[in-house]
Amino acid sequence: MDLRLDYRGYKAIDLFAGAGGFSLAAKNMGVELLAAVELNTDACATYQQNIIKRRSQETKLYSHDILKISPETLLTDLSLEPGELDLLMGGPPCQGFSTHRIKNSGIDDPRNSLLIRYFDFVKTLKPKTFLVENVPGLLWKRHELYLQKFKNLSKKNGYTLFGPIKINAKDFGVPQNRERVFILGLRTDQVSNDLNLEWPPKATHFPPELGGVSWKTASTVFEPAPKEIFIQLAAKLGKDLVSNLTFGERIPSLEEDPTAIHMTHSEQLVARFEKTPINGSRSDIDFRLPCHSNGYRGHLDVYGRIRLAQPGPTITTGCFNPSKGRFLHPWKNHGITVRHAARFQTFPDDFVFSGGITSQGAQVGNAVPIKLGEVMVNTALKCIAQSKKSTDFLESNLKEHLA
Repeated sequence: MDLRLDYRGYKAIDLFAGAGGFSLAAKNMGVELLAAVELNTDACATYQQNIIKRRSQETKLYSHDILKISPETLLTDLSLEPGELDLLMGGPPCQGFSTHRIKNSGIDDPRNSLLIRYFDFVKTLKPKTFLVENVPGLLWKRHELYLQKFKNLSKKNGYTLFGPIKINAKDFGVPQNRERVFILGLRTDQVSNDLNLEWPPKATHFPPELGGVSWKTASTVFEPAPKEIFIQLAAKLGKDLVSNLTFGERIPSLEEDPTAIHMTHSEQLVARFEKTPINGSRSDIDFRLPCHSNGYRGHLDVYGRIRLAQPGPTITTGCFNPSKGRFLHPWKNHGITVRHAARFQTFPDDFVFSGGITSQGAQVGNAVPIKLGEVMVNTALKCIAQSKKSTDFLESNLKEHLA
């Protein structure tokens, strides 16, 4: 059953909203954004400018610590009744669950408890459905107590959980190899025997060798490469493959777009970048970091050029810094701009981030990719639409019977 993709009239709240990736995904599908909660000042400024002002959303933005705002406040301020909200969504800060945490250092990270704080809002607002997004580290055994508590709370408060499942954004049209965990909660009265739920959602993009619609490559994020770069790339990958690459629009200048900002590197680093070949990394040149002098190999992707013919690297909060991953421009001798990173996250070019380069990078890296967000919002709201359709059908038949 193919239900509508236009969810006008459906209402949502976004917790831990960040710059508004989840919100923009919902907005693109017609959902009314009643409120958003976000602590970071720059992220709030980005949300205010791009979601509320530019896209004419009458969203109440709470620039507060979520530990200091009560769910009951949202009910009162928004004139909501418990159970009336269609969708609650959010990605509690994930650093405590991050795979970059060493040994057991993330177990008692206070940020982990924000997953439970998220459920305080579920319990009070009683949305028909909710979505949680987090990093794969959430599934690690050392964090199972937090996850089990979340599951127990869901069951106790009348929700059926689907997941957690791990999803890769590249399987849904995002030009980026990005794994994230999603949990879908559906209020019990929205679950019927004939519920047609696709969970996990069916992939729409596939490895090239499987046929069908292929993964989007990193090339789609960048302006067309100069002729000499095509020649070098063809020599590495083959002329046929390179000739079929799709490129994006020109990246505006910094004067045109404050998000088109990149790092300014030292002369020594620029000299090293000049020696790094197309598709190459630090292992392709005589470049040894001081911390590797004892034979430690470290992360091989750092200071590496983005590979144009593959989905891009996972966009992190350090996405503008080549020392943090394979974030070196494919042919220029500097890190990618924040605008490139935003394109990897499928933000439109009119979405401008507030703050300096470090803050902008963090906002982009923490966001839910827009295209993936749309898939998840649709998956959640289709369940409600099915339930509503079934309820309308029963009420119609009951009226006919009583007439």
